[in-house]
Amino acid sequence: MVLKINNLTKIYKNGRGIKDISFEVNEGDIFGLLGPNGSGKTTTMKIITGLSSADEGDVQIFGRSVNDDGENTLEHIGCLIENPAVYEYMSARKNLEIAASYYQNITAPRIDDILKQTGLLQYQNDKVKEFSLGMKQRLGLALALLSNPKLVILDEPANGLDIEGMVDIREIIMKQAKIHGTTFLISSHLAHELELMCNKIAIMKDGILLKATSMDEVKEKSKTLENYFLDTIGSGKEKLK
Repeated sequence: MVLKINNLTKIYKNGRGIKDISFEVNEGDIFGLLGPNGSGKTTTMKIITGLSSADEGDVQIFGRSVNDDGENTLEHIGCLIENPAVYEYMSARKNLEIAASYYQNITAPRIDDILKQTGLLQYQNDKVKEFSLGMKQRLGLALALLSNPKLVILDEPANGLDIEGMVDIREIIMKQAKIHGTTFLISSHLAHELELMCNKIAIMKDGILLKATSMDEVKEKSKTLENYFLDTIGSGKEKLK
């Protein structure tokens, strides 16, 4: 078990947040959190990565609770939450070199490798402020993958990208999972994008997780993930009240 979420709850002063969220992510999964903006996807990811704290519930990573051993449990995680945290006046390589300095044993060849994997090698010396949104997302993904994490958490990695950019990001994720066995937890409001790369899916709305299932079950019950999402939302209206 890579990630186990137990009854996670966090309510903000405005009454929004997440309520009693539970799901599990196994090794090698590309697990998608699907829901509209404001459904609680980012809040869930922030709690998992230690950027926020829960009111109730627990997060276990590789069998260890974040509440009990937060620093060590997060050691093998890479993440991209909201916008990439980069130095725009520096080059892509310099950003990666700075990030590498926080880890042990990340050498120049590893930086070269991750630049190549994310399609940034030829732009490595360009300043990030000159990058398009898609290029910045690639750099954010490169930073998340730099330390060879066993679990990568990506919050809306395709948000704002054109079709070509979405395809590029998707192919990087799928290749990383297939070749390196990396486990991914990915949030999105784009059903079609998650359908193309995820083997498991969880549907969220208004801070509640309505359904967690496999893509095989989705395909058995509905023609598309979009249809499955709409059916689930419809059947979950009473739960949302």
